[in-house]
Amino acid sequence: MEANTDNTSSQSQSQSQQLEDEDRLSTLTDDILLSILGRVSLPTAASTCVLSTRWRHLPWCLPELSINVKEFLSGPCRDPAEADDMEEAMVSLTKATRSFLTDDHQRESTISSLHLTLYLINAFLCEIGSLLGDAIESGLLKDLDLSLLDETKPGACSDEDRLQRAQEMGTFFGAYPSVLCCLTKLSLHNANFNKLDMHHVLFDCCKQLKHLSLCHCDTGANSVFKIDAPNSKLCVLETEKCRFERIDLVCLPKLEKFACFTWESEYVPVTFGFVPSLGKIKLACGATYDQSPFKLSELLHGTSVHTLTLDFEGEILWLQPEMEELRTAFNKLKKLSLRGIFVEFDMLWMTAFLVAAPSLETLRIQVWEHACDVGEFRGGIYRDRRTPQWEMRFDSSDNRLLKELEFGGFRSLEQQFTFIRSLLERSANLQKIILRGDEDCCYCDALDASLRPSKFSKKKDDQEMVVERIRDGIFSPEIIFDEYWSLNI
Repeated sequence: MEANTDNTSSQSQSQSQQLEDEDRLSTLTDDILLSILGRVSLPTAASTCVLSTRWRHLPWCLPELSINVKEFLSGPCRDPAEADDMEEAMVSLTKATRSFLTDDHQRESTISSLHLTLYLINAFLCEIGSLLGDAIESGLLKDLDLSLLDETKPGACSDEDRLQRAQEMGTFFGAYPSVLCCLTKLSLHNANFNKLDMHHVLFDCCKQLKHLSLCHCDTGANSVFKIDAPNSKLCVLETEKCRFERIDLVCLPKLEKFACFTWESEYVPVTFGFVPSLGKIKLACGATYDQSPFKLSELLHGTSVHTLTLDFEGEILWLQPEMEELRTAFNKLKKLSLRGIFVEFDMLWMTAFLVAAPSLETLRIQVWEHACDVGEFRGGIYRDRRTPQWEMRFDSSDNRLLKELEFGGFRSLEQQFTFIRSLLERSANLQKIILRGDEDCCYCDALDASLRPSKFSKKKDDQEMVVERIRDGIFSPEIIFDEYWSLNI
């Protein structure tokens, strides 16, 4: 009898606590609750309906939705996902899309932005396209961010497969033209548009497109892709492992950021025409045997770049030596990031950039030393790595605006100390130096730990020695040690 009384009391307390918690939730305004839900994945947001009666309608009031097919993959899932896994995930994604884009829940507000990431599987495209088209035409959906994924690695995707994917994309967009009109961001993977008018689809039909990402896409091997779109709203253009011989940006008046990762062109991968808004450029590539260096000043001719990132991925420089020629191109440069500098390279060649950039305020450097790309682990498509041989002609000009140096992969090597002191000698206002550890690398992590011992100064005595060597009794910058890698470097 006493045991039953205890159980009843426990249940009563539990129900009371549940009601109390629900009362606390009910005191929060919808704006606060929507702000909370907007920070979690959509499946998580939808599952909150069971928490409280106050939450039941909220997921269908979110102004911004993100529906990502990868969040519907059942775990543990193979990497890359196989056909059965992708189809199962697309079933769940289609159900979720239908739930949020139909009137079953009587949405009280429009969807300002939908971020939709899916696999290009024909069996599902008809319903997805119909749902999107109806939502756009009814005014329910304003802006669409669409990413068409492909789990096939670029090197394993045949030309026939890529042609077929492009054809499927063309069929999908042709059947639902309102989708193109609503697109503000588009990401495409593994497609060969040799038999389709890629320029017409992306720039004539996508009138609202602001962000375009192309991965392993082209208009045929070694083709030149000319973009002449004076009415385009495109602000960001990203290409990765695309087989264009060259991209000619003839006219993109709204373009603000251009990024090119791992090009296959033998020479300069891009030319800039009328791009008056272009201020951020990122070029990243590990130069192979068949790639020739080019002059950065010629590539940047006609631009007003203020933020520049060059990533050599631990290989030889794909730039020809120059200094004076860069002065015009670097006239407005404020932020410069030099990444993937092989650890054994001398670093004084970078001074050429500093001489040419009198307005530079922030310099970020990342040294490359990976156990996964030396000796037997390094591929045979790259040249022997040799330290850059640039003739330096120093004048009396100083970098009076340079305020901050970030140095990733710091190793306490002599050439690193020499370079930092040379910066301090030329930059009277350089008052902050951040020394960072190594970036994360899943390939290095897979190797024996003895192959990649940490070389970053962690002990107080070692750090004090570093500070003393940098200041050299002359300089007095603030020096910060940060073991963790900054994603923004």
